[in-house]
Amino acid sequence: MLQLVLLTKTNKVGFIGGMEIEVIDRFEAGFIAGVKAVNPDAEVDSQYAGAFDKAELGQTIAASMYSSNVDVIFHAAGATGNGLFKEARDLKAKDPSRYIWAIGVDADQTAEGLLEIDGEEKNIILTSALKRVDVAVKDLAEQAKAGTFPGGEVINYGLAEDGVGLAPVNPDVENVDDINSKVEEYKEQIKNGEIEVPASVSEL
Repeated sequence: MLQLVLLTKTNKVGFIGGMEIEVIDRFEAGFIAGVKAVNPDAEVDSQYAGAFDKAELGQTIAASMYSSNVDVIFHAAGATGNGLFKEARDLKAKDPSRYIWAIGVDADQTAEGLLEIDGEEKNIILTSALKRVDVAVKDLAEQAKAGTFPGGEVINYGLAEDGVGLAPVNPDVENVDDINSKVEEYKEQIKNGEIEVPASVSEL
């Protein structure tokens, strides 16, 4: 999530989680670590909705964050995150000059950020954190075919395995080339082990 640190103008960003469970804790930890690696002075407001299917709660949390000067919010909250997108679209439609972004999760959620302002198409989605389930499925299928299926083992698919990634950065971002360059730089450092991403908030 290095993009947001290069884009925030308030030095305040937000994280909306669904349930407080291990996998979401991992999202939050990686998010905070990325923020602090690029900008140690940035403040991260983390809040949990307690559900993955409550868009209204996501919108309430997002509204609170945006009103407190947060200008970029990342969610890992399933359908609850739809509330984040609605709040960002509504605020942007009400005030087109308002500087706000939202970041999707699991798949490219660009379509969720579309709105029309004075006949011109805009999008409040900065990017999305991708979960490459297809990579994991293909790898495990090939192992099963070869008779080496790792039954009973827990396997993590990270950047090195192309198990996670980022959707294209919103083309309307003014410093998109600098952002993409910085992202690639940090991706390589994570892949070669120079940077170790924490697996939980307690490891930060």
